[in-house]
Amino acid sequence: MREAGRSYRDRRVSDRFPIAVLVSGTGTNLQALLDTVHGRDAQVVAVASSVPGVPALERAEQAGVPTGVFARAAYADRAARDEALADWVSERGARLVVLAGYMELLGAPFLGRFPGAVINVHPSLLPAFPGLAAIEQALDYGVKVFGVTVHFVDAGVDSGPVILQRAVELPGACDADEVLAALRPLEHELLPSAVRMFARGELRPDPSNPRRIAIDG
Repeated sequence: MREAGRSYRDRRVSDRFPIAVLVSGTGTNLQALLDTVHGRDAQVVAVASSVPGVPALERAEQAGVPTGVFARAAYADRAARDEALADWVSERGARLVVLAGYMELLGAPFLGRFPGAVINVHPSLLPAFPGLAAIEQALDYGVKVFGVTVHFVDAGVDSGPVILQRAVELPGACDADEVLAALRPLEHELLPSAVRMFARGELRPDPSNPRRIAIDG
């Protein structure tokens, strides 16, 4: 996880570290970033959606952030979409890409354009219940503890190194909306925290285990 030969610690920058946020829906995690880190530790310089007309785009526009739509159907294949998206994000100077409810897979060429600099928030305690419908998977399994993970993105499905996690006990939960409502505050706290840590150069892989992310704070 190095960026052009630079470690996480070497990425220490001043205020307003430029980030891009990828979205697909309502944008509550985007709003959390706009409310907490935007204009402070980081600057949201671009918001891209895989779906036109979603509320997340309106949130970005209200904040004065440039937006773009990169719908899969508008391109010959996923690789072409990823290339156009990577070009657009790069042109806006983003040094970190944040997936905030982005419901598309990103291929290795896109990740290669932002090495070690793509993070995602996922509504489960990874490695349990990766992929789509994580909460429904957990309910079907009958778990009593649910949670949120912020992790680096690699070429797998929700398989990158974990940055932050938090759990909540919901022993009687039987409805996905109920669980999501309980997890939203955790997402809205952990994702901005991870962005702050990245922007401050506080994240680094543990030399003894590259899957373990150490936090220098």
